[in-house]
Parts: sequence; structure tokens; C-alpha cells
Amino acid sequence: MRNEYVSRRGGNVTNSWSRNQNIIRHDHRSLGTMSSSAIIGMMVLIIGLIYATQGAKATTYDYELSNLEEEISDLESRKEDLAVERARLTSIAATESSSVAANMPDGYASGYANE
Repeated sequence: MRNEYVSRRGGNVTNSWSRNQNIIRHDHRSLGTMSSSAIIGMMVLIIGLIYATQGAKATTYDYELSNLEEEISDLESRKEDLAVERARLTSIAATESSSVAANMPDGYASGYANE
């Protein structure tokens, strides 16, 4: 690479420096090894954080789903208990209003078996 000075007003100026001319030096700059490795490290860190966040979300959804399934099973067992209670109460009411049950004698113990 050769060092060349270029005037902003146009034309190449190699060795002559004139008065009131803006002379600049053009250098090709690139990132150094430390900057490149820092950028790559930050990208790996960001991707890792995104991955960890997604894993935490999945765990949270699994926990919520487990709680909902437990609540559903509790409600189903309560529904079954209420159905049994309803059947018991309807059978008692039907027995009390039945003419066959009204004509039956009361039960009593006549005695116990001896050995």
C-alpha cells in the first residue's frame, strides 16, 4: 500500500503542500483481533441467553399445565361425589313415597346365634 495524499478539491498532491488546501490521508481500517473476538463473544452470550429464556418459558408452561390438570382431576372427582350423593338422596325420597315401602314391616333383631 502506498501512502497517497488526496486533496478534497480534486487532483493528487504527492509532495507539494499548498496553503489553504484540505489534505487528508486515506487509511484502510479494519477491526482488530480483540474487537472481533469481543463481538463474537457477545453474540455467543446473547444467543445463549435467548436459549436459556426459551427453556425457562417451556418449564413455566409445563408447570401451569400441570396445575390445570390437577385442578381438572379434582373437579372431576368432586363431580363424581356429587353424582353419588344425588343418587342417594333420590333413592331415599323415592323409597319414602313408595307404596310398597310403606306396607313393609319394620325390621327388628329376633336374637343372636349361640355357639
